[in-house]
Amino acid sequence: MKPVRAFERDEGVNQRTDERMNERTAGLFSDIQFVKGVGPQRAMGFAKLGIKTVYDLLTAYPKKHYDRGAVRKMGTVRMGEDVTIQGRVAYVRDYKSPRMGMRIFSVDLSDDTGRISAVWFGQSHLRRIIHVGDLLIVAGRIDYYGTLQIRVADFEIVSGEDAPAIHTSGLVPSYGPVDEVGRKYYRRVVWTVVQDLTPGLPDPLPSELRRQRGFLSLGESFRAYHFPRTVQEKERARRRLAYDEFFYLQLVLAQRRRDVQQLPVARPLKIGPVLDGRIRALFPFTLTRAQERVIGEIRKDLVSSRPMNRLLQGDVGSGKTIVAAYAVLACVGNRYQAAVMAPTEILAEQHARTFGRMLEHSRVRIGFLSGSRRKGRKDLLKKIAEGEIDLVIGTHAVVQEDVRFKSLALAVIDEQQKFGVMQRAALRLKGERPHVLVMTATPIPRTLSLTLFGDLDVSVIDEMPPGRKPARTLYEAGGKRAQAMEFVRSKLREGRQAYFVYPLIEKSAKLDLQSAIEAHQRLVSEFPGYTVALLHGRMKDEEKEAVMEEFRAGRAHVLVSTIVVEVGIDVPNATVMVIDHCERYGLSQLHQLRGRIGRGSYDATCVLFGGLKSEVSRERIRVFTSTTDGFKIAEADLRLRGPGEMFGTRQSGLPEFKAANLVGDAQLLGWARQDAFAMVGRDPALSPLVRELLGRRYENKAPIVSVG
Repeated sequence: MKPVRAFERDEGVNQRTDERMNERTAGLFSDIQFVKGVGPQRAMGFAKLGIKTVYDLLTAYPKKHYDRGAVRKMGTVRMGEDVTIQGRVAYVRDYKSPRMGMRIFSVDLSDDTGRISAVWFGQSHLRRIIHVGDLLIVAGRIDYYGTLQIRVADFEIVSGEDAPAIHTSGLVPSYGPVDEVGRKYYRRVVWTVVQDLTPGLPDPLPSELRRQRGFLSLGESFRAYHFPRTVQEKERARRRLAYDEFFYLQLVLAQRRRDVQQLPVARPLKIGPVLDGRIRALFPFTLTRAQERVIGEIRKDLVSSRPMNRLLQGDVGSGKTIVAAYAVLACVGNRYQAAVMAPTEILAEQHARTFGRMLEHSRVRIGFLSGSRRKGRKDLLKKIAEGEIDLVIGTHAVVQEDVRFKSLALAVIDEQQKFGVMQRAALRLKGERPHVLVMTATPIPRTLSLTLFGDLDVSVIDEMPPGRKPARTLYEAGGKRAQAMEFVRSKLREGRQAYFVYPLIEKSAKLDLQSAIEAHQRLVSEFPGYTVALLHGRMKDEEKEAVMEEFRAGRAHVLVSTIVVEVGIDVPNATVMVIDHCERYGLSQLHQLRGRIGRGSYDATCVLFGGLKSEVSRERIRVFTSTTDGFKIAEADLRLRGPGEMFGTRQSGLPEFKAANLVGDAQLLGWARQDAFAMVGRDPALSPLVRELLGRRYENKAPIVSVG
């Protein structure tokens, strides 16, 4: 696709023009109280809705639109229909219903085809507003109580002033909870703002770019998304406003990437043929083509004059650790230090064992840091500070204040989405602008990758090592539990091991779910002659490690656990996983759990039990049982659950999108990224208008979406 030359200054546009345009945006960011019909008192109600400025109001988009474009004749309506009718008020009554115990206001409306009663509940004040002889447009649902009547959702009195019928005509916007100010009043204020402000509103996007992208102007988009003339116009407006949401986020990411790239590296590395050969000699197997490709990308970063800032994605079992090990050994080979940080002690221990075996016959000095290990900590910290430890592996303890490195050149962060952003940033600050490699075994759809990690370079290991067999996955109804238990026994008799996973640690009075503790007690009797171990998050770290060591060594045959086994468990002899209440987990979690089996040469089986009561839960399990491709699973998880539930908006820093849809708007995201990076590349300071809009959009809430 030919890039759009989006942000070259139009001929004749100079700084004075920018400043004049910026002045014209003042009304866009003015206090809501200054809008006609609002004032200080009502502005307090808007503030409770999170709306303090006109811009806040315009970007609080409708949740949906009611189609009230066709006014029906009364003689054509039928019970149960949602309709809009127009008629003359022939009779007015206000009374208390003895059956319902509430006041009812109703009027009889008539046109040339019939007569219908319009009914409002609990709105006696309308008797001061609606009178006999008024011409009303009424929208609502048709009911039948002895005669046809319409339960009024919205109405307007038709006056002779040609005032627009904004509540009962055309596509009528419906907003979120607006009880603080009232539904009709809120809509009226939006209409006032749209009519008074949006015509001629300055647009930060050049006209040529808008033309090539097929976008409406900013002002026209605000008007058309709130009060569209057609469904097609509404979608055109939504696309422009969705693009804007992506665009300003990508501006933030583009500026961050530019800032990182301008930092000099204190310790550029030298990786010649000799060091490369020494590193590869430590690997116990031949690398896949995907691993070789990614190592090439990382190697190019490490020897460059800018700090590496790279995300490494790879499915469960794809060999990310070996790739990270290459980067670590390149640093150590240059006589610098490296650190590997993992979110749990189990995963950190796993990395320590992996590196320990790999480097057993090397001279690399490894230190392990965790919150639970206090013995010898003081001496270890001294060795790290004096450079006597080459590789530090640990949990968040690595970033504690008393940990000081002599020459940290590389920070590797595994399962980075499980860390808070401040922890990730703290590791970067342990060295003088170290290279940073963040890893995840949770496949991330491209659209999420561009929003969560848009300022990072991304490498993907998209090939599994030879001999790795995909696990067979079965969903079983509860009645087949006995057969499943017999299948597990058969595997235990063959010398294999099994996992049982439950969503709760102990029984809950509120949830009808089996817990790990209950299941452990039951499974001890189910498997006589075998050792059944229990693992959960409330256990002390040393207790967890003791249980895992028993399971790794084969002395425990069955491990009953919670989600704590999601990452960091590598037991090739474990070939069976039973997941109970599978509907309680997201697809990506299920995929991580399944990745704990099939890590050796034996056939592996994952058995799911649970109640699939909704179509969404049935679709999730259908996807999960049909593929072991983590990226296909992640795309389905994004489509079915949305980004907020997949990652947690608060943890990941994912901004809220009001008009954009990460699943359906991938093209818009790609355009926004291209255009935003082009703008920062040509004009890093940004124009006054763009700076104003960017600052207002992210004022006091700039998204924290990078590694640090």
